[in-house]
Amino acid sequence: MSRRLVGVPDLFGFGSRRASSPSRRRWATARSTSWSGTAPSPASKGMPRGYYLFNAGLTVAIYRTDWEGGYFPLTLHFSEDYPSKPPKCKFPTNFFHPNVYPSGTVCLSILNEDSGWRPAITVKQILVGIQDLLDQPNPADPAQTDGYHLFIQDPAEYKRRVRAQAKQYPALV
Repeated sequence: MSRRLVGVPDLFGFGSRRASSPSRRRWATARSTSWSGTAPSPASKGMPRGYYLFNAGLTVAIYRTDWEGGYFPLTLHFSEDYPSKPPKCKFPTNFFHPNVYPSGTVCLSILNEDSGWRPAITVKQILVGIQDLLDQPNPADPAQTDGYHLFIQDPAEYKRRVRAQAKQYPALV
């Protein structure tokens, strides 16, 4: 089963076979993961002029993970400086994860405009990176106190909270 963004033009490289071999293998092994979304469009009221919005539902259903079955709404904000600057990626406010700020902003190295971002990074790579981050948090770069402390000090409770959150955001399919 192939993964694609429904309704999104291939300008993001989702249908491209030019992806590196490890990337294609990673994509192929994520058989239980699906993406859906709408094409970037001019931002609506309340957004700065020159921003584009891309709403994606990130379904993380990789077997034998605590995130299985959840459909997590993710918003990508593209400034007019994209691809020179990375998009801002946000989950809902108070999303539980060590690398997601209480505001919902994702803390991922490839989204850091000062050090990790490169204009060649595709939306597909961003989404796969976020998917990997959900299941494999980076304790060296915490963004949320509760998530970090539970991940480090009480893994059983951390897993329970993750499973509860997956139930809070059930898959739409």
